[in-house]
Amino acid sequence: MTTRQPTRERTSPGETAEQAQTWRLSGPWVRDQLIRHSMVVVMLLIIAYFSYRSARFGTLDNAQTIGIAAAPFALIALGQTLVILTGGIDLSVGSVIALSAMSAAATVKGHPDRLWLSVLVALLVGLVAGTVNGFLVSRVNVPPFIATLGMLTTASGLAYVVGHGAPINGLPGNFGKIANNEILGLQIPVVVMIVGIVALALIMKRTSYGMRVYAVGGNPVAAQIAGVKTTRILFSVYALSGVLAGLSGVMLASRVISGPPNLGEGYELDAIAAVVIGGASLLGGRGSIWGTALGLFLIQTLNNGLDILVVPAYWQNVIKGMLIVAAVAVDVWSAKRRT
Repeated sequence: MTTRQPTRERTSPGETAEQAQTWRLSGPWVRDQLIRHSMVVVMLLIIAYFSYRSARFGTLDNAQTIGIAAAPFALIALGQTLVILTGGIDLSVGSVIALSAMSAAATVKGHPDRLWLSVLVALLVGLVAGTVNGFLVSRVNVPPFIATLGMLTTASGLAYVVGHGAPINGLPGNFGKIANNEILGLQIPVVVMIVGIVALALIMKRTSYGMRVYAVGGNPVAAQIAGVKTTRILFSVYALSGVLAGLSGVMLASRVISGPPNLGEGYELDAIAAVVIGGASLLGGRGSIWGTALGLFLIQTLNNGLDILVVPAYWQNVIKGMLIVAAVAVDVWSAKRRT
């Protein structure tokens, strides 16, 4: 009977056994990091591709254009992140944007010198819509899909009611200051977006409120047993989502100095896509503000690059749809590997 001799470690010419061992240990770690941060890799590849195809893409002016386009979506995506973390969904944000924009436009048309009043009205409209959603979900136990779908239809109809079935035009020029003025070289919506991302990221990471949101999404029964007021948490995330949609609405109306009743149509889908691409689970309990920001900028960068390359809009939708499915597939696969 022959005994098997222990195999020697194979090394490349000029490579020591210690170097080979280090590579074998670091290889899986590098692979795991690439899988874990796959969306960052995809983002870098997209930027490299569009920069190669068009010199215009890599300019500072185009970067500012992407930031300005992303700002209104960022606000509703941040609110959507909080809702999805609790295991819910908010389909009403697009219509709430339209209703808030119409209400702000009607207010500033009647009071041209009170810009602050139009902003306040838009925030209040968003708060009321979010409060209704939160009450239905947390107190009446209406499924989030049904509650927010009802608000989507209601807010959309009310937006047309405010404008008597037509856009509100002829607004004072100073209404455009809300979205078109600059602070430190950045337009106000971009500044609001940056502040919102940083503030919510800190809240979700460093405060007990953020921990409670994750707890409710992860296991609401266990969270309630642990003393978390689940109804309050659910109510708060929908209310906050409504407020952020209201703020987004007044900024969009200020950008075009008008009140279109169909403003924000379909925006809820892009917001959900940004959250999902950013790694959040639609079942709740997993996701992050930074992930949502990455998903948002990935979508906006893709839109911008495809526009520069004059890709038809219908092909852009196909590409975005494939990206969403791929992002979810990679996220599920990487989660299984970690488990």
